[in-house]
Amino acid sequence: MYISYLKELVKKVEKTRPRRLYQDFPRMAPHECREVVKKFHPDYLENGFQTLKAGGNKGDRVPCELAELLEAHSRIEHIEIDLEKIAYDMDVLIIGGGGAGAAAALASQKEGAKVLLVTKLRFGDANTIMAQGGIQAADKENDSPALHYLDVMGGGHFTNIPELVYTLVNDAPMIIKWLEDLGAMLDKADDGTMLTIHGGGTSRKRMHSARDYTGTEIMRTLRDETLNRGINVLEFCPAVELLLDEEGKAAGSVLFNLETEEYLIVRAKTVILATGGSGRLHFQGFPTTNHYGATGDGLVMGYRAGARLAFMDTIQYHPTGVVFPSQIMGLLVTEKVRGLGATPLNIDGDQFVYHLEIRDVESAAIIKECSYKKKGISTPDGTTGVWLDSPLIELLHGEGTIERQLPAMLRQFARFGINIRKEPILVYPTLHYQNGGLLIDKYSRTSIENLYAAGENTGGIHGRNRLMGNSLLDILVFGRRAGFHAAQKSKEIKLKKLTLEHVCQFRRQLEQNGLETESISPLLFPSYNHHETVRSLKCN
Repeated sequence: MYISYLKELVKKVEKTRPRRLYQDFPRMAPHECREVVKKFHPDYLENGFQTLKAGGNKGDRVPCELAELLEAHSRIEHIEIDLEKIAYDMDVLIIGGGGAGAAAALASQKEGAKVLLVTKLRFGDANTIMAQGGIQAADKENDSPALHYLDVMGGGHFTNIPELVYTLVNDAPMIIKWLEDLGAMLDKADDGTMLTIHGGGTSRKRMHSARDYTGTEIMRTLRDETLNRGINVLEFCPAVELLLDEEGKAAGSVLFNLETEEYLIVRAKTVILATGGSGRLHFQGFPTTNHYGATGDGLVMGYRAGARLAFMDTIQYHPTGVVFPSQIMGLLVTEKVRGLGATPLNIDGDQFVYHLEIRDVESAAIIKECSYKKKGISTPDGTTGVWLDSPLIELLHGEGTIERQLPAMLRQFARFGINIRKEPILVYPTLHYQNGGLLIDKYSRTSIENLYAAGENTGGIHGRNRLMGNSLLDILVFGRRAGFHAAQKSKEIKLKKLTLEHVCQFRRQLEQNGLETESISPLLFPSYNHHETVRSLKCN
């Protein structure tokens, strides 16, 4: 429950609510958007980034926390690995058990491939299951993939790779039908028409959802289908290094069984990286919406093997993460809350930014209001945020809307005595999404032959900023494409001798560039107490 100080501030929100109900706050002009982002968005704080000194992206700017892992020693430098002791021999190895990995597994098996999906935690423990708001697809009469394309490009500040955006938006209607055919229960009107709403930066209502647990519903559907089809899944077995063949092509992976602490060798004709994001690195000290295992593992393994990265200097901070109560700090307050009309307000109860600006603009405006204008609301825990006026939703759409459309949000706050139907929410930007990642083409191929990537560990689709609802779409479009093309490619491959020589080559690069580090990677899990160090090294 809010203490007396906050209850008094809520009265200011209630006082301004009647006029906000009937007045539209103006959107920023393009030059105003650019100005607020460059002045206040974390992507533009130079001390949060450093330049890579080794690897294929040498000279590029990346977050400091990620640079430490990209330029770290391999976890297996000090381990004797018997590459001839093959535990699994597959056509397609999929590393990652979220939506992209599951979509890839289904597509690969359909093409007749022998598939193994490995995952760090349980199958489905991923950012996918935590996605709430919706999935975009232009499937209404007043919409088109062309309009969707323009919105995506505009949201990414026209830095996106056009070929990838074209692929994303044109596959989108098919993805909705595919989900429906698999049994996903998306929101519909009584007559069966798909219900859609706006998201930030969308010119049409094309956001499909399953209440405010869309990702959970999609992951439930994909996981059930994967298991029902008998696809082999290894849980609690994170990949710790890629395997290449003598020609430098992807040929499998070294796994670490968390339960037995054994290293396992998987040989595969093709490999798909679908390891997700890196929010648990807590860039610049921000809290995160990400699941516990989101530590950028795929980026590290791909980069050490020689894959190119793209857009690694841009991170997405969701404008509305919980700032109070502290027990759920950083968790997502879905953009659907703003899509239904909730407005961001300062300590005086005044709106200071249009509620559906694109995410980097909205985040920068909130940071500006709190840090520069000093108009944020201080919480009992010493943090600062702004109000999100959730009670406005039912004044706009009628009583019961929040319980119907936002049941997870309603219950999340009710646990702490806050009724979001009657009281506004305290929010602040939270680390949400990794805009950059492994560079792919429209077939989900990376720069390493036989290595594919899909989902949040890829870069280029969203440019420098992602719109709501395009991540759930992204993982399914490119997950399916990765699975299909990896399976097709596997039919023409004859496996050669496995090697880990690239691990030793990368270590030599570190030495040649004067990089002395005791860090090891992939991190696998966030350490909130200490950094792990290399004990001994066996590369020549």
